[in-house]
Amino acid sequence: MLTLRMQEFTINMNKVNSFLIPNVSSLPSDTQKAEKANALKQGEKSEFKGLVDQLSQQDLRQPQVSEKNVGQEVNVSSHAMKRLQERNIELDGNEYMKLKEAMSKLKNKGGHDSLVITNKAAYVVDVDKNTVVTAVDKNNMNENVFTKIDSTIFMM
Repeated sequence: MLTLRMQEFTINMNKVNSFLIPNVSSLPSDTQKAEKANALKQGEKSEFKGLVDQLSQQDLRQPQVSEKNVGQEVNVSSHAMKRLQERNIELDGNEYMKLKEAMSKLKNKGGHDSLVITNKAAYVVDVDKNTVVTAVDKNNMNENVFTKIDSTIFMM
């Protein structure tokens, strides 16, 4: 009888312990929780995968800005011309079209003294005069402070 009581006590204690101290090895990890939360349901498509597929089909070496009529010609001040040469920034046709489109958008939004950021460089522009005032290459953008600007546009 005493042996039976000891077995019951042990079984009851095991139940209490498993309730108070769960088996940690059976708890799902953060990775498992994330995978379960992010798993797609049957028939559901990933927006990110669709975007990656679309981008991989494009030839990213080709200019991404078309030669549509986006405003007046862009002028480059003598100071900006010096900075372009000093910092080895090539103002090719694609970069020029990005600046032209940015100027047009900035003008429509009421920008005056603006910062245009592209993959190659950052340009401070006088929108009213359609003029690039100065340029900084992307390797030196991190430490620069751009002052007296009223708007910024990213043209990546």
